[in-house]
Amino acid sequence: MFRLRKEFPQSTRRAKEQRSRLLGLGAVVLSLAVASLMRQVIGEAFMEAYAVLSRPFWPGPSQLQWVRQAEEVANMERLILLEKENQRLKELIGLPSVPRGSSLRAPVIARSPAIWWRQLTLGRGSRHGIRVGYAVVAPGGLIGRITAVTVNTAQVTLITDPTSRVGVLVTRTNHHGLLSGLGSGRPVLRFLTENPRTIPGDVVVTSSASTLVPGGIPVGVVQNVDRNRAPAPEAVVQPSAPIDAIAWADVLLQDPPELAQ
Repeated sequence: MFRLRKEFPQSTRRAKEQRSRLLGLGAVVLSLAVASLMRQVIGEAFMEAYAVLSRPFWPGPSQLQWVRQAEEVANMERLILLEKENQRLKELIGLPSVPRGSSLRAPVIARSPAIWWRQLTLGRGSRHGIRVGYAVVAPGGLIGRITAVTVNTAQVTLITDPTSRVGVLVTRTNHHGLLSGLGSGRPVLRFLTENPRTIPGDVVVTSSASTLVPGGIPVGVVQNVDRNRAPAPEAVVQPSAPIDAIAWADVLLQDPPELAQ
């Protein structure tokens, strides 16, 4: 009986200690939960306040316009660098320069993958002085002619279009031919004589006898020659202008020779 009375206070004390530990652990867990909730609430409140305060600086029409203007300036700078590099290369290989004269720079605003090697649209038109028949050049040389004009746009038929025909000249041999598009990246030069003596690497320019474009405009370089074609040999020409990647072009503001005469 005495032993039971002695052990009872010990078990009671042990139970109290366990309850104290459980209460302490519960308090810690509750504190952590409250702290996490407060952090989440404060974070959401901060983000909401940030969103409200930063709203005036979100991209809007004016900011997008600034971005577009910056892109245009960057494109112009790249174009200037390309022109300088092309001029240096032309001097090294003896390629004649595009004839100097009145011209208008215009951005390419539309080009369909279905007719990639046939046409493109410029963002300048009749109100800027562009007329049907004007030649269009890019860094490197001729890319085509204006074939349709609206008030603010102009359609360019490229020299790689199957309907394109341009009189050209091989500068080394002084032999003339007709440059015809094939609907791919390289047009074909059909010679007018049976023995043009042309070899790969020869430079091709527009002919002064052409009635469609001014003479002396760089066109490209001969890639290979098929001497077995009848009635005269043919040559594949690599255009000197990057027709597949043009962002800007220059319209030569002068009537074609047939109208200027």
